[in-house]
Amino acid sequence: MSTYLSFLMLVLVITIAPGPDSTLTLRSALVRGRSEGLLTMAGVSAAGAVQGLLAAGGLGAVIVASKPLFLTIKWVGAAYLLYLGVQALRTAWKGSFADAAPGDGGASRATHARTFGQGFLCNITNPKVLAFNIAVLPQFVGGQAGLGILALYALSLVLVGCVWLTGIVLLADRARSVLTAPRVRRRIEGVMGAVMIGFSATVATTH
Repeated sequence: MSTYLSFLMLVLVITIAPGPDSTLTLRSALVRGRSEGLLTMAGVSAAGAVQGLLAAGGLGAVIVASKPLFLTIKWVGAAYLLYLGVQALRTAWKGSFADAAPGDGGASRATHARTFGQGFLCNITNPKVLAFNIAVLPQFVGGQAGLGILALYALSLVLVGCVWLTGIVLLADRARSVLTAPRVRRRIEGVMGAVMIGFSATVATTH
């Protein structure tokens, strides 16, 4: 039990550190509202669960061991973060915010799917998540741990992240009421865009 609690403390410290997932979720919540922020969080969590289960099942180690495959994931992840950053900067420059119109069910579904997909891709293309699972889990569960224990630890990481991102969304939603002016939203997009580009460079230089 003490080992599991120690693992959760480590996960909490890592989770609250700023990263692409939290930045993207914050941007969604601030610019497009609580529902979009929660959908981003859901996409991130789904991808985190996939990466955790891959690590628990042993496939994650195969991916990391295959240098060409790992490098492909790394460069795809860096390119995607760069794309998100440039997209945010373009929005800030143009000052056009394409929110879904109230009552437009079709547009709303398309927007929701895109938001979930952005969260999923942001996490699934981040090689650091998979590398963390592979490097850290064995140190806490031991080399002889079964799939169930490995999955429990891996999914605990997802759960802690889910709670943290939900908190970010709720706080951002409360602040959004005073951040709806176009000038303020443009500044938010500009800052978030620059931060995402910075994370892209970090992922690209990951060894």
